[in-house]
Order: sequence, then C-alpha cells, then structure tokens
Amino acid sequence: MTTRTGGRADAGTAPEPRPHPGPATQPHPGPALRVTWVQPEDLLGHELRQAAQDGRDPEAVARVEQRWLAAGGHLAPQRAGASTGPADPALRALALTLLDELDELDAFDGPAEAGEPTGLADVRAAARALPRPDGPPPGVADGLTARLEAAWLGRAVGCVLGKPVEKLPLAGIREIAAATGNWPLRTWFTEIGLDAATAARWPWNRRSRPTSLAENIDGAPEDDDLNYPLLGLLLLERHGHDFTTADVARLWLDELPAGRTFTAERVAYRNLLDGVEPPATGALRNPFREWIGALIRADVFGWTRPGDPYAAAGQAWRDAVLSHTANGVYGAMFAAATVAEAAGGRGDVHGALAAGLSVVPGRSRLARAVRFGIEAARAEPTGTAEGFASVVDRLHAEYGDHHWVHVLPNAALLAAGLTHADGDFDASVCRVVSGGWDTDSNGATAGSVAGLLAGSPGALPERWTAPLRNRLATTVAGLDGIGFDTLAARTAALAVTGTPAGTGKGGTS
Repeated sequence: MTTRTGGRADAGTAPEPRPHPGPATQPHPGPALRVTWVQPEDLLGHELRQAAQDGRDPEAVARVEQRWLAAGGHLAPQRAGASTGPADPALRALALTLLDELDELDAFDGPAEAGEPTGLADVRAAARALPRPDGPPPGVADGLTARLEAAWLGRAVGCVLGKPVEKLPLAGIREIAAATGNWPLRTWFTEIGLDAATAARWPWNRRSRPTSLAENIDGAPEDDDLNYPLLGLLLLERHGHDFTTADVARLWLDELPAGRTFTAERVAYRNLLDGVEPPATGALRNPFREWIGALIRADVFGWTRPGDPYAAAGQAWRDAVLSHTANGVYGAMFAAATVAEAAGGRGDVHGALAAGLSVVPGRSRLARAVRFGIEAARAEPTGTAEGFASVVDRLHAEYGDHHWVHVLPNAALLAAGLTHADGDFDASVCRVVSGGWDTDSNGATAGSVAGLLAGSPGALPERWTAPLRNRLATTVAGLDGIGFDTLAARTAALAVTGTPAGTGKGGTS
C-alpha cells in the first residue's frame, strides 16, 4: 500500500477520464477529478465480489449483479482505484441503493457463518486466546531498543524493496528481475540493464520509480506502510495503551490527510466526515473491510508489547475496527501478535507465527490462509530461493480470485515467506516481495519481523540499510526526516515490559 509518492492508487486523477455529463453551454472545467476508492459505481463491483467471498446468499447477490449490469454498470476495476470516468447520476444513485441492499444480506452458507465475528470478546472466544498470567517474560527489556531500531529499519527496507513493482502481476515481477540479473530476487530492483521491451511491457509503479530503485534511493521515501506506524507512535504517546477507537479516529482527522488514505481507510475517513461513529465506520458501504489496510497499521502495537502477543492483538483490534471487520481485523491482530512475540527477544519466526495464529479464530479464512502459507512453505523440499517460486505458484493458484490488496492472499504469502526463509532477513524480504500482490506492504511486515529476530541494526546487511541514510520522509507533522534510531528510542519508551497482561497501563486490551 502506498501513498501519493508511492502509488498503490493515485490519490489524484485517473488517466484520460470522460467529463461528467452536463449542460452543453457549461464551460469545460478540464479533466474530471476521480478520487480513488470512494466512487459508488466502483465500490459496488468490489462489494459484489466481497459478498460472494464472505458467504452471503448467492442468489440474492446474483440478482443484484444482474440489476447493476442491466442498468449499464460495470464490475470492479481489476487493479486501479477508480474507473476512468464517473457514472451518470441515475447510475450512481442505483449503486448506492444496491450497496445498501448488499449490506443488509446475511451470511447464507459460507465462511462468515463458520466463526468470523468482529467483536473482541467473540473473537477471543473463537480463538481461545488467553493472556499470559505473568505478562511479558523476564528480561524482555534487555536489548529492546536495538531490536526496535532493526524493526523500523527492516520495515523500511521491505517497503522500499517492494515499491517499484507494486501493482505489477507476478509474471512482470519475475521478468523484470530476471532481465536485470536479479532473479531469484536478492537485492534492490534496478532499471540499469533493463531492455526496452520488458520495460514497456511491465512499467514500474510510476510514483515509486524516482525514489525506490537501486540507483536513486536516498533515504526512505514516504509511504502509507511507514506513515501508519508513525501515527501509531503518536497515538500511544498522546493516549497511552488505553486508547480508544475514537482516539484513533480523532488522530486521523487531526494528522492524516484524506489523500494519504486508501481503500478501507479512505472509506472509513469518508464515513467519519459523514458523521458516522466508529466502529460503524468500518462496515458502512465499505467493500474493502477485509483488505490489508489494518494489518499494515499493526506493528507498533507489537513493538510496544514485546513478549505479550495477547495484549498486542487487543490494541490492534481497537485500531482496526475503525476501518475493517472480521478477517480484515484478524489480519491486524495476527500481525501485532506475531511482531510482539518476535519483539520479546526469544524464540524464532515459527514461534512468532504460532503466536499470531493463537489470537485469531481458528476456523476463520484468515487462519486458514496463514496455515496454508506455512504448510506450502514447509512442503517445498529444497528450501532455496528458486524453490520458493513453486510455493508462490501454489498460493496464486489458491487465492488468485482475490483482489491483490485483500488480506487473505497477502497473509498467506507473508506466512509462507517468513517460514521458508526461517527468519533470515535477506531471504524474508526477498521471498515475500518476489511473491507479488501487495509487495511493499508484505515486504514491510516481513522486514519488521525479521529485523526483530536479527536483534540489532548492525545485524542487517549494509547494502539494505546504507541507502536509507537513517532518514524517513513523511507528511505526518513534525516527523519528516526523522531517524530510525530516534524512532526506536521513542518506541522503546512506550513499551510495556513488566506489567502483567490485563492489568495496569494496558489493562483494557
């Protein structure tokens, strides 16, 4: 997921839009503004797919789709955030009506009936998650600041590695890497040596090309995968570990420009401006509620709850429900718990992933996706980077019908890459990014987990960390140009390292 400087979706205009129909005498105002991820005529197509995936009555969903297509509507854009031109007013009004009809449909005989609640008590009951009776393990504070600096750096490395190829299909990523002698993927992408035919067939993410190729990286560029951890840091500094979902909403309105949000976050932001109260903001006319957005916001809750995945997941839940439901929320809880276990300074990546699975409903699609990724990685016999390509092919065969930003394929890939790499930093970020889908988001989370396991910034290869120059660009007020060492110190100051879960500073988690 990327900001305007990185490009998961353009926050501005779509290419060559049609002007909105209007009086013939009206002066032409120039290209129409197509704000991505909020146009009703596009949301409906995404909601039709979401409704089928979460098990609502298939006959009712089919009837809605038939009415929409018969009226001249279209299905969801495959990769872009908006179709090229606005619908006429009557078609847009119909889209809003049909969105509400789909929202009212109950699960019929599908995954949502198999144990996918959103309320925290119900989630925990379905997960059978229990707090550690004694809270974080002894000695968890030892070396924590160094681990956190490695995590911040690792998150930035994985994000920047994935930025140039975000939105490209798997075939394009592989062809570009092979054409530049970088397959299996082992270092930054480059266009040096890239032949013109390949470049034309698979164009870079246009907003990331100037900042994220090997030849032009100069500090970590802005990205929503890095902005959200910064916002999480501000959230905890201002409100402590007892923050509420309303606190998250107020922070967004105060510090996060709407144009820096995407998919579910943008819909939730719009709902806030329409006067909708959290957590209804995450469900209303929001077909992206089970996409990856909440997962990318979760690391800070694991970083500041080292060794306490239960508490970290509870905090991630309170953040996630502003914009997501069910599996979208579970993705955040899974990531926070995985990171928290890795931040504890003990164990390995397999134990961290097991901790992540422990906090989400075991019958949920998210849990099944993570297990599928882990099992696919373990079944690959060579353990090599070349062999991981066959794991990726299995994942794409299983989840290719999902949008590339949906949480399920991305969680499966994240789990597979971390498992196959056995926690090694180089292998983790390269395997995950080489698997496609939401490349920068997956690279960021993999880099965070693997950085924690590496234990210190010095344990990360210099070819990754040196180009970042200990500098992060952001539009989050007061933090532009901040160093990863400073971020680590501020994060460590917020960490709960001795309070038993369920009591004290973080007792509402």
